[in-house]
Amino acid sequence: MMKKFYILSTLLLAGAAHGLAQEKTDRDYLRSGNKLYNDSLFIKAEVDYRKALELNPKSTDAMFNLANALLMQQKAQEAMEQYESVSKIEKDKEKLAQIYHNMGVILQSGKQYPQCIEAYKESLRNNPKDDETRYNLALAQKLLKDQQQDQQNQDQQQQQQEQKEDKQDQNKDQQEQNQKDQQQNQQQQQQNKNEMSKENAQQLLNAVMQDEKNVQDKVKKQLQIKGKKLEKDW
Repeated sequence: MMKKFYILSTLLLAGAAHGLAQEKTDRDYLRSGNKLYNDSLFIKAEVDYRKALELNPKSTDAMFNLANALLMQQKAQEAMEQYESVSKIEKDKEKLAQIYHNMGVILQSGKQYPQCIEAYKESLRNNPKDDETRYNLALAQKLLKDQQQDQQNQDQQQQQQEQKEDKQDQNKDQQEQNQKDQQQNQQQQQQNKNEMSKENAQQLLNAVMQDEKNVQDKVKKQLQIKGKKLEKDW
């Protein structure tokens, strides 16, 4: 929840006179800046606040209001720098509470919940009665818890995904190894088959050669017998 910004102004001393030709003071620029701010002319208000700071660099009112004007222009980082600067020199507790509240709002919008929570706590230390800040603190604490739970769930999902991928890689490696073993077995079987075919061919050749030798021996034997018979006939 954005805190309603309070424009800090410096009251003129009673009876102080300003002639038309008198040079403007930091208070003059602060007042004109406040009027422009209330009219939602934030860019022009920023110019006057910066002029006030040129004349009085330690004006906490000008610093705080400048931060508000910057924030209304969506210049969160520049606004945060101004809030941080004024928080170091401001002594008024109520003003400090507003400063830290607005710092918390910026940090909360950036989802920087731990820093946001500390800013709201610091605001409540300076003004414990600010219910708006107390509500923002409770909300920021809940958002931090939700953020941490979401992160934990994401980490678990990431871990489960990594385990799933590791298992898939292991299965893939096992499949590749099985395929490799199968190919090796097929190659071995083919090699054994080729060796058996070669061995069978050799056995067949030996058998043919043996048959041929037997035939030749038989023919020779028959020729020898016939020759003997012819000699007797003569």
